[in-house]
Amino acid sequence: MSVERIKCLIIGSGPAGYTAAIYASRADLKPVMYTGMEPGGQLTTTTEVDNFPGYPEGIDGPTMMVQLQKQAERFGTEVRIGMITKVEFSSEIGGIHKAVVDNTTEIEAETVIISTGATARYLGLPSEQKLRGGGVSACAVCDGFFYKKQNVAIVGGGDTAAEEATYLANICEHVTMLVRKDEMRASKAMQHRVNSRKNITVLYNTEVDEVLGEQVVEGLRMINNETKEISEIEITGLFIAIGHKPNTDIFKGQLEMDDTGYIITEAKSTKTAKPGVFASGDVQDKEYRQAITAAGSGCMAALDAERYLASIEEEVEA
Repeated sequence: MSVERIKCLIIGSGPAGYTAAIYASRADLKPVMYTGMEPGGQLTTTTEVDNFPGYPEGIDGPTMMVQLQKQAERFGTEVRIGMITKVEFSSEIGGIHKAVVDNTTEIEAETVIISTGATARYLGLPSEQKLRGGGVSACAVCDGFFYKKQNVAIVGGGDTAAEEATYLANICEHVTMLVRKDEMRASKAMQHRVNSRKNITVLYNTEVDEVLGEQVVEGLRMINNETKEISEIEITGLFIAIGHKPNTDIFKGQLEMDDTGYIITEAKSTKTAKPGVFASGDVQDKEYRQAITAAGSGCMAALDAERYLASIEEEVEA
């Protein structure tokens, strides 16, 4: 297996990864980025991005990612299509971290920035997958604006679903909330917030049978999982809020994670438990999960990596 030695390895290519690459390359860390299976990350599945500062007319997700890539490359980032399949992180300050690409090449890196993101969980229905981007969304905060004064539905019973239902109720005509069990998992405060809104209807023991519509969402066929009764409603948007899965499987046993697999970082930094390994974006953020917050933490990761390398050089000189 061929071995290559680099200063900074960036794993993942969403807003966090590309922002880290821009800062790291400007700091002369000569970063090498591996894009992973979904180059550009979750934003490539979003048609309109209207809430990223600096785009008064909005921009579509894939275009934005291409622009971020060009900006990173302009300063010297080497963007490679490929998948990191195995890692071995050193516990020593100044230690070398090893990563295997597509089971064929080994990279030795002085610093590693992880920005592999998280993947939204979907229901897995063919009709739902067909209409992703045509009215089916996993982010109400991102896409809710497009359904102003319209009827929408949201699936989920946790805090995120309750929060997004309340958010949608502020801008949509009516929100139907589908909860699979006979009660919500959300906290009492969040449940109260939902129940106090006149334009939210909560349907318990209810699941999606099929998303209706050819090109765009036109309605929803639902099934009561107790009575097996089928019903339909007319909607233009369906929001799935049943959680996210952080893309951290290859880091298990190497880094500290919470019980759902999000990488734990030191407060107000991107530092992980391993010196020289940093995590940014949705892989360590289950609270905000926005392109702009991911980009911000990508900037932090590059600055943390630069300062880490500088501190090691000072130690060597001393």
